[in-house]
Formats: sequence, structure tokens, C-alpha cells
Amino acid sequence: MQKRILIVDDDAMNLRRTALILVKHYEVVSVESGEAALYKLEKEKFDLILLDIAMPGMSGIETFEHMKDKNIETPVIFLTASGDEDDVMNAIRLGAVNYLKKPFMPNALLDRVEKELDQ
Repeated sequence: MQKRILIVDDDAMNLRRTALILVKHYEVVSVESGEAALYKLEKEKFDLILLDIAMPGMSGIETFEHMKDKNIETPVIFLTASGDEDDVMNAIRLGAVNYLKKPFMPNALLDRVEKELDQ
């Protein structure tokens, strides 16, 4: 059975690009907000979440905090275009398994995802 990945990013182009890289290897579901991600996570099971940090409304960090409050223990890799080390360190302190800086090369994404799902 294919592993399921939830991609959360407010940028439609980033969602499409990330999904295109992963869809050959995994079942991929994409949403454009933290609120939509939380709704999906209440209804469906995923093996990994790729979560953008900087989103309007509910940020990726806030989404992750809500996941923790709801005892959703799905591993999270944060995606960030931000050069802000504080964002990344905060995400790791909260329990993110890893992060990837955008824009990323397809192989970097595949390697990071495969490494996480193999654990």
C-alpha cells in the first residue's frame, strides 16, 4: 500500500510542483491552508505532512501547535522560503522531524521524504 502524504501550502504553484515530484511514489493530498489541513487530519490518516511555515491566516507553526493539541502525531517536515533561522529552530523544537528550504531540488525532496518514511 502506498504511503500517504499531506502537502500544505498556500501557493498553488508550490502545491502542484511538490505533488508532481511525489505522486509517482506516494499517494498525495494537497490543501491550501492550515485550517484545511486540520480538517483533513480529523477525517483521514497520513504517513507524513509537508507543511509550509509562512501562510496567511493560520501559519504552519500554528497549524502544528493545533495538531499537537489534538494529539495528531503524524511526522511533519516543514517547508520554508524564509531565511529566518528562528522559524526553523522553533519548528524543530516543537517536534518537526525535519525541514526543507524552498525552492528545493526534486531529489532533495524525495530523499528527505523517503528517509522519514523509512523510519
